[in-house]
Amino acid sequence: MKVLSLTEPFATLIQEKKKKIETRSWQTAYRGELYIHASQTKPSSKDLENAELMALLDNQSLNFGNIICKCNLVDCVYMTKEFVENMKKNNYQEYICGDYQEGRYAWILKDIETIKPLKAKGQLSIWNYYNDHEIMHLMQEIAYGWVDKKLRKQSLVDETFSDNYMLQTPQEIIKNKIGVCWDQVELERYYFKGNTWNIKTYFIVHYDDDKCPTHTFLTYEKNGKCYWFEHAWKRFTGIHEYGNQKDLLLDVRNKFIKFELNNKCNMENLIVYEYQKPKYHITTEEFYKHCESGVKMCLLK
Repeated sequence: MKVLSLTEPFATLIQEKKKKIETRSWQTAYRGELYIHASQTKPSSKDLENAELMALLDNQSLNFGNIICKCNLVDCVYMTKEFVENMKKNNYQEYICGDYQEGRYAWILKDIETIKPLKAKGQLSIWNYYNDHEIMHLMQEIAYGWVDKKLRKQSLVDETFSDNYMLQTPQEIIKNKIGVCWDQVELERYYFKGNTWNIKTYFIVHYDDDKCPTHTFLTYEKNGKCYWFEHAWKRFTGIHEYGNQKDLLLDVRNKFIKFELNNKCNMENLIVYEYQKPKYHITTEEFYKHCESGVKMCLLK
């Protein structure tokens, strides 16, 4: 869904149909269904002290950190001096609900409907919100493989990988439609960023004298459950539910031992790290170092 974040009380004023024009300093070519998100930002003292504005709420509670309604964005009008003067004279309620200055833009909203509040993180501009199943559907477009330093697509992870791999940006993965698990987790992270779920990413590695096999994966918490989101590892593609994070990590680790290491594992050499978002375009060696700088997980079972 396409979403626009507004500070309060303006998101709630749209939800209550007291405000049907959103004013912005920039124009948009987008037309169509648009969801309104009330950001976590506290209202400004100027707005709170505006008695005319606050009276429009009629004691309605404000909504912070939620997508609260949907509408249709039908037009984007450049504000001339005449437009601003006309709004002030003939549509004063709308005028006090926006920033009407010559040179700005009026986004015209119609068909406003309240929806069940949906927790989300605000973002700039018009942004996309996806739930977990929608993200899995989007990931189906991505094949397993990698892009080398000369921007050539490679379908096989072979002996050239270590010296020639480069971590892609999410936009590059979408364009190239290919990526190993390291890349795919970054695309998943990008798609999940509008959610308030507790997102974590992990790097599992078995250190040996040969290939040092690895896997990266993303997890999240929702409604008291933990989920392993997996697309790159085709044997386990899907969304897997667990009662807690430890059981999740143990299950992934045990599957890695069985199916990637063929049960030939030195447990002292098998490490799981929780890692944060890395820099893009880094090499294989740099990616290892980044993940190894994360939190080393203690899995005793």
